[in-house]
Amino acid sequence: MADRITAQDAVPTAFPLWPLLATMAMQTLATMAAYSIPALAPMVAHDIGVDGALIGMFVSVVYGVGIVSSLLAAGFIARYGAVRAAQFVLVCALGLVVVCAQGTAASVALGALILGIAYGLTAPVSTHLLVPRTPPSIVNMVLSTRQIGVPLAGVLAATIMPPLALAIGWKSALLLQSIPIIALILLLEIPRRDWDGAPSPASASAKSVLVRSFGLLRGDSAMQRLTFASIVYSGAQLAFVAFMTVHVTSRTGLGLVTAGWALATYQLAGVITRPIFGWIADKFIPARLVLGIQGFVMAAAALLAGHFSPRWPVWGIMAVAAVAGATASGYTGLAYAEYARLGGAQRTEATGLGSAAMFFGVLVMPSLGSVAITATGTYLAAYGAIAVLAVIAGAVLLLPAKDAGVRG
Repeated sequence: MADRITAQDAVPTAFPLWPLLATMAMQTLATMAAYSIPALAPMVAHDIGVDGALIGMFVSVVYGVGIVSSLLAAGFIARYGAVRAAQFVLVCALGLVVVCAQGTAASVALGALILGIAYGLTAPVSTHLLVPRTPPSIVNMVLSTRQIGVPLAGVLAATIMPPLALAIGWKSALLLQSIPIIALILLLEIPRRDWDGAPSPASASAKSVLVRSFGLLRGDSAMQRLTFASIVYSGAQLAFVAFMTVHVTSRTGLGLVTAGWALATYQLAGVITRPIFGWIADKFIPARLVLGIQGFVMAAAALLAGHFSPRWPVWGIMAVAAVAGATASGYTGLAYAEYARLGGAQRTEATGLGSAAMFFGVLVMPSLGSVAITATGTYLAAYGAIAVLAVIAGAVLLLPAKDAGVRG
């Protein structure tokens, strides 16, 4: 669905506070549901009888299924509205926590599938609601701030879930998440009529949406480079999330709670830096160049993480986690803002394409990392591969732009 350019698009002047808070809350709750299983990986893996490294597959299922919902998001939004789409995301997040709490390998896999059906809608919903209501001079900052929901969810999952699971059990800890999820579903009914325009079923067919989405890549080098980098960066981002607690507990001798704090540090760095990077891109350096520099820094962090051992001090582990989080977790808001900018009137389709690219990276890299770790018995091979790919992606983004790639 190509978004129409209206007066609201042309001259927004007010900060979009309520849409920003609503979309951030949706993203936070949905992502916390997804990240809770990796945050509790040693405990969950022990109870359901699988290798802890295979929990990386859980995240890959969520994002792998999310590829489809990402590409079809524009059609869903056209037919039902962005707020209804946000509520659907939350219903599926509720399904994840309830089903996974049944405590079997099959239920955990099914829970990942349920959330994946809707998870790809999160970024297109946010772009659809926020971009027309945001002054152009702060688009990077607003979309980056909205993306705080992802690392914030990781912080909450990493700091709250392990001690809560130790106190009441991981199944009950999961079920407690249903309370805020249900509350937000109900609260979103209040602005739905104001925020959702008239449905456009004519532009909502799956075939037409897919044609428009993939058509954005044709002959557009800027979009192609951004898509390649998004695949690599997102894979690196979720590899850190998927492996952090198991890696730290198994290779450094630290406990689950301390490993959870390392994951929280990673996520907190992303929370802090996302709006900062957005502000920098709005005021000083083009987003494409900021994204390119981030690739080199996350590569260095990955190499260091691959060398974690019992000799590493806790502060050193936390420092690496922070640098990795500021880059591998801190890039997504800028990437989505770039997709929206390059997509122009087709910003919802462009953001869906961007989500699909990022989710593809998440599908491939943590899964391959799990295989590499299991085969070699070391995390260095997986992190080394991440570093090489991140350097290539960063270099591609730093190459001179040959075209603007922006659609009217």
